[in-house]
Amino acid sequence: MLTASLVTATPALAEPVTLTSGHVDILDVNYVSDNLNVKVRDETSGAAVERNPADVTFQVPAAAKTTVPSGSAWSFLGTAGSTVWVLPQSQVSNLIWPGWNTADVAGGVFDGNRLTFELVSVTGGQFSIYRTSLGSPTVLFHSRDSGPKTQYVSAGSHAHANWAFNTAGTYTVTFKVTGTLAGTTTTKTSGNVSFTFQVLNS
Repeated sequence: MLTASLVTATPALAEPVTLTSGHVDILDVNYVSDNLNVKVRDETSGAAVERNPADVTFQVPAAAKTTVPSGSAWSFLGTAGSTVWVLPQSQVSNLIWPGWNTADVAGGVFDGNRLTFELVSVTGGQFSIYRTSLGSPTVLFHSRDSGPKTQYVSAGSHAHANWAFNTAGTYTVTFKVTGTLAGTTTTKTSGNVSFTFQVLNS
């Protein structure tokens, strides 16, 4: 799902908050004053608010529990029939609808009009991001050693996918966003940015 972001976010709020449901662009990428940075775009109240990732806890409730489907295509989630918590790519009430957003990065700034998203590390359990189309999954990121760690993301885009966790507990998921300025060899980076997820068993 790719859409343009039309609502201007208010400046980042410096206060701890736990988000439990609604639309959130977990990686909201901006390029301002020669700096590439990542915030959280919180639209759970209807208005867009930018938040510092360190101030946000994303809650994954027991309502997100489902079972791993049968078939080898789904083995990245775990053993068929086992429990997995999924924040889905389509909006579901009472769950966070997670996405990412590069709509505030102007076209032509970066080489190829693209950025690289990298999954740097995960603690707390097995984590993946995947898309489904016609009932089949495509894995974008996975915390296992052999899993994909990078994806190219176009500037000016907005997308949603499934975010999956294989056990209850607290996760720290760290990403980095980089891009090469158009017509140069200069690379800009957000540095490592960590996000906290609280996965609930009940």
